[in-house]
Formats: sequence, C-alpha cells, structure tokens
Amino acid sequence: MSHTVITTTSASDGFFHAGYCRTIPGLLKVSQMVALLIAFLCVHCAHGWPSWAAFQFFEVVSVWFLVALLIFFLMHLFRLQAKMPCINWPLTEFFHYSVGTVLVLIASIVAVVKSGGVSALVAASVFGFIAAFLMAVSLWTSYSVSCGPQQTGATV
Repeated sequence: MSHTVITTTSASDGFFHAGYCRTIPGLLKVSQMVALLIAFLCVHCAHGWPSWAAFQFFEVVSVWFLVALLIFFLMHLFRLQAKMPCINWPLTEFFHYSVGTVLVLIASIVAVVKSGGVSALVAASVFGFIAAFLMAVSLWTSYSVSCGPQQTGATV
C-alpha cells in the first residue's frame, strides 16, 4: 500500500500575516481601536469640559489602551510573538484585556456622569462603553485560549 504525503503552503506563511485582519480576534482589535480613537477624539476636540480631571483620565485611559491594542495588533500582523517566545503572549493579552475592560468602563461611567450635557462628551462615553464591551468580548475569547481546558494527547 502506497502512502502519499501532500504538503501545502499558504501565502500567509511569510513575515506578514494579512489574513489576521479577517479573523474574529483581528476584527475585534480593529473595532476596539476605532472605538477608542473616536472616543479620544470626541473628548480631545470638545470645548467646555465640566470636569477637567475626569476627562483627562478618560483621555489617558483611551490613548493608553489604544496604543497597547495597536502594539498587540502589529505583533499579530507581523508575527512578532513567535520571535519573542520568552513572553507568554496569550496570558499577556488576557491581562491587558482584563485591566483595560475595567479601566475603560470606569472612565466611561465617570465621563457620562460628569458630561454636563455636552454632546461630544456624551458621544465619547458611548464609544467608551462600546470599546469596553468589545474588550470584554476579547477577554472572554482570550480566557478560553489561555485559561481554558487543555487538550492532552494521552488517552486512558
């Protein structure tokens, strides 16, 4: 009996993984970045802040997690996590999403309470809530990857 081994290669085997943008985690990261960018721009361009400290906190949180998401997105897009195996990347992303979800949610709650009826600040808090929800979804999916049940090859 003869056995034939067929190997296939895809176009995404190289340095750049363009297909990541079409996956669920890639789409979640892009939508989180867009929501956080819109939230930041709404706060940054608004005039007449009723509470200076609350909206500065919102700006800092939204920019910080926007930059962190951009770094994680680029790491996946250029497959850089394979070049740095000393870091547990799924656990790092899980930690990022857990802290990010809580801080963006707190910043959005503070922003909606302190908005004073300024429509740009209300819009910023709405996009903050959207980003917090999307981060919670990413937290749930990253939890199943990093902390879920592990498959073993041994059978009893």
